[in-house]
Amino acid sequence: MTNIASPVSGTLVSKAPARRDIGIKRRYAAERRFQAYGMAAIAFGLIFLVILLSTVIRQGYTAFQQTAISLPIEFTEKTIDPGNKRATDPSVLIAANYGALLRDAIVKQLNINASSRPDVRDASAMLSKGAPIQLRDMVVADPSIIGKTINVTVLADANVDSANKGQIDLSVDEKNRKVNDKQVGWMNELKSSGALFKQFNTGLFVNGNSSRPEAAGLGVALIGSLYLMAIVLVLSLPIGVAASIYLEEFAPKNRLTDLIEVNINNLAAVPSIVYGLLGLSVFINFMGMPRSASLVGGLVLTLMTLPTIIIATRAALRAVPPSIRAAALGLGASKMQMVFHHVLPLAMPGILTGTIIGLAHALGETAPLLLIGMVAFVANAPATPLDPSTALPVQVYMWANEAERAFVERTSGAIIVLLLFLIVMNLGAILLRRRFERRW
Repeated sequence: MTNIASPVSGTLVSKAPARRDIGIKRRYAAERRFQAYGMAAIAFGLIFLVILLSTVIRQGYTAFQQTAISLPIEFTEKTIDPGNKRATDPSVLIAANYGALLRDAIVKQLNINASSRPDVRDASAMLSKGAPIQLRDMVVADPSIIGKTINVTVLADANVDSANKGQIDLSVDEKNRKVNDKQVGWMNELKSSGALFKQFNTGLFVNGNSSRPEAAGLGVALIGSLYLMAIVLVLSLPIGVAASIYLEEFAPKNRLTDLIEVNINNLAAVPSIVYGLLGLSVFINFMGMPRSASLVGGLVLTLMTLPTIIIATRAALRAVPPSIRAAALGLGASKMQMVFHHVLPLAMPGILTGTIIGLAHALGETAPLLLIGMVAFVANAPATPLDPSTALPVQVYMWANEAERAFVERTSGAIIVLLLFLIVMNLGAILLRRRFERRW
């Protein structure tokens, strides 16, 4: 300790308190810097999260609405069944020219000269190419409408839908846009008469994949994702919990169990595409399972999810106090009774939380599903897990590769649906944790 003389009294004064004060100030300054760095990191992450979510929502919320046109369709027998053959040959109703009915209806609605082919062609192009199929299904389901005039709401073409939603700049020259000036005028005319309007896009949740943006939907992807999650839950939960109970409660502590634990921890960090390669070589090439099937996708995602569930379950079992085990054994319970009657029920909240988080992780995976062929174009909903199917993240990937403008909002809309599923699953995990959690 260094002492110095006071210039006033001549007494000795120690430098130690001054140095101690400087050290304390430095520590406080370092603490404030660390807090500032942490808050800056959180703010940085939140800013990018807000940018991401706002971009997705801004581009995707319009996908939940679809432009439709209401037209009085005259189901003339001359066009549908000119020879009155449907009694002996029902296929006549399927092969009829329903496009002509739509063309005549839109021409009459807009008071267009039927002899002007360019105008008739442009007017017909405002309707979805899937509208004739809608009329065909109506006639096949109820042939009694032949000869009647019925107001039918059909989807507008994707370009008309984009123009009606303001996604096409109508101020540029018509040579540089998909909708010409005549069609814009007709749109305004139909809108003013109430024949052109927006409606909730139920097809986004019901329809399968389609090359026509206005008719494309997530129906097949939603069913495929449900099959995937059901398979993963049924397989990964019992297998993961059983493996965790054995490793944590019954397995002897030796080199073999240490090696197993290390490998489980390593498998949790393996890239998901590796599991896709494993599923392709084992389940499809070796075992001959059907390609693009939900069953194969569920098995691949089960392998990927198992390490996560095992780690979470072991942590939940380890969190149960040893006194619970000792009390159960002291009252005469066997080790099996102690585990399944006392330890496992207390660890169940943590197990369920880990399982839900693992399922949410599996729901958002794309790479392994691409490798097993779930990227195929599937228009019909799968009836069983063995039928060709796709999943929500794969559908997002497929729509993102489409060149048409209308698929941009479909892609963002599908991302919103996927995010809602993930938010609900993670929120469920948090609620379960808080509802059943016990502090020891």
